[in-house]
Amino acid sequence: MLKISSQFDSGAIEVVSLADAQNIHLKIRSDNASPFSQWFHFRLLGAKDQDCVIHFDNAASSAYPDGWPDYNAVASYDTENWFRVASDYDGQTLRIHHRPERESVFYAYFEPYSWERHMRLIGEAVEASPLCELVHLGSTLDGRDMDLLRVGVEMPGKKKIWITARQHPGETMAEWFVEGLLETLLDPENSVARVLLEKAVFYIVPNMNPDGSVRGNLRTNAAGANLNREWATPTMERSPEVFLVRQMMLETGIDAFLDVHGDEAIPHNFVAGCDDNTSFSAHQASLQDAFKASWLATCPDFQTEFGYEKGKFGPETLTIGTNWVGDAFDCLAYTIEMPFKDTAKRPLPEVGWNGERSRQFGASVLLPLLAVVDQLR
Repeated sequence: MLKISSQFDSGAIEVVSLADAQNIHLKIRSDNASPFSQWFHFRLLGAKDQDCVIHFDNAASSAYPDGWPDYNAVASYDTENWFRVASDYDGQTLRIHHRPERESVFYAYFEPYSWERHMRLIGEAVEASPLCELVHLGSTLDGRDMDLLRVGVEMPGKKKIWITARQHPGETMAEWFVEGLLETLLDPENSVARVLLEKAVFYIVPNMNPDGSVRGNLRTNAAGANLNREWATPTMERSPEVFLVRQMMLETGIDAFLDVHGDEAIPHNFVAGCDDNTSFSAHQASLQDAFKASWLATCPDFQTEFGYEKGKFGPETLTIGTNWVGDAFDCLAYTIEMPFKDTAKRPLPEVGWNGERSRQFGASVLLPLLAVVDQLR
């Protein structure tokens, strides 16, 4: 007998029909208080050694239907080791084709990053180095902790580098990215990290949207707020996550800001700056160019050919974290985007773009930061 369940951390799916393994029909569930839908994460029981065809009947009405062509879902038997499974999209329905080798198998939109792993990340970071300190910013609407890690000794003249991730909770690659960055930054034998920490203090928020993450949302928090459209006027009632982080930013100041995300449709790693701000300065342009040039020269997974077109966000521009920070602090401010699909230029079909590759990409960002740290002010 087949069974599908999703009552676990970041679980999300709706079952339509489960009578036949070759004709399973599901619906991608919307965020709890918003119509956004794209994230799925569920467990299938009872299908061992059966040729399964899983139909997502409402894929065409998801938030980003352009994300389905050339996309393959991820699967795991143990929730630790994830691999890609053959998937196709006909313009209406997304289908997974898979013959499970175990009685229990998990499927997801991208390799999940659990709340338990988040808490372990925080604890291990603080234990790893006396330079790393946990700062409790406050609580989310569901009562979860907003955690910030301050890395480095605050002293006059030191640069302030802020890094936030996972404003959109379904973009789990963002927290994988931060995990790799933190591991490298806290390595006492890493010379790049040592030099950066001599010159700068890092303020890192590994998960900007704890409630949405646990609830299995794609883009919003418990109140249905898209946090990356809340930066102009956040409130404790609707978007406490942004309100609390923004409040501390105004206290510390910012010399560089990186906001880490995932993009559903574009099969490349890229950055988006604050070029569309009316306040965009020559200083910011120079820093953007130097940062990009360094990352391009030192990381094969980064590219500058593909990305967002100019003017993409129109009147929403200054409600976006990167643009608000760039406007408020006249500093280097970049959104970093990674793919849900595999990378088109250097694909690894068995795993696609995944957690480990995101970790390595996160570690690599320290080199372009080193390249610009002396020019930040």
